[in-house]
Amino acid sequence: MVTVPALAPRAALTPHLAGRRVLITGAARGIGRGLALLLAGHGARVAVLGLEPDGLAEVAASTGGPWRECDVSDPEAVRAAVAELVNELGGLDVVVANAGIAAQLPVVGGREGVMERHLAVNLLGVYYTLREAAPHIAHPGGYALLTASLAAAVHLPLLGAYSVSKAGVEALGNTARQELRASGARVGVAYYSELDTDMTERGFGTRAGQALSGGRTITGVTPVEKALRALERGVARRSRVVAAPGWVRPVLPFRAVAQRAVEAWPLPSLSEALEVARTEEVDFTTPQPEPLRGGRLRPGGGSER
Repeated sequence: MVTVPALAPRAALTPHLAGRRVLITGAARGIGRGLALLLAGHGARVAVLGLEPDGLAEVAASTGGPWRECDVSDPEAVRAAVAELVNELGGLDVVVANAGIAAQLPVVGGREGVMERHLAVNLLGVYYTLREAAPHIAHPGGYALLTASLAAAVHLPLLGAYSVSKAGVEALGNTARQELRASGARVGVAYYSELDTDMTERGFGTRAGQALSGGRTITGVTPVEKALRALERGVARRSRVVAAPGWVRPVLPFRAVAQRAVEAWPLPSLSEALEVARTEEVDFTTPQPEPLRGGRLRPGGGSER
């Protein structure tokens, strides 16, 4: 497992974060864990939820806040968990919908259930979280940050399910921003390229990934500290866009050009990688429910980015 370093809070941002009541999903490890610890260091009151109880309990012990084990793809579970955590915090100022999963999927011949699981966790899980949290953050100073990805804008082979789900998150964030504007709340969308997290390590460490690019990413892997610093600033400023590394932000308005450039990138082993991916048994980046017969996945599941 990739260890996310604990960062010292930047003092200039503390006046904007101290005392804020924050809920973060997918916070047992990775970016969610790092952000929870960082915001708590500023004096924010942080609640966390997700699927991995041991990790969540460890984070909560460090932050002094409440936690719940919760499957974000289960709307009733999200409703109950958000209500309980908001009650324990005494209200809510910030929600960070961060829970997400990834797994390779060839568009043709890919394993059944993989696309559906991405949509259930990455898109519907974000929607359920926002739906339940929005009434509580709908006030001046309120903020929702939805975790998308550069993959929402620029699309690569084998990442179709992930890209589709994250493009939906971007659309959801852009819509919610307009609907919540009158309340004084703001809505942001986070975009990352490949970060040094478990998700990237597990997602690109497959046989198909090795065949496609030698297990390397096109843009290289960025230290997670850069994402955490961008998040620290973004939450403090209630930013519309949070991007890491820095070059991601200027790519977004030129996504059509970036997509053409990606498609022109030589991938001589693409056909081989697709064939491997059609038969390779690959787990999601966070363990999911047991598959049913025929390769379908049981309902439920969630993840930590």
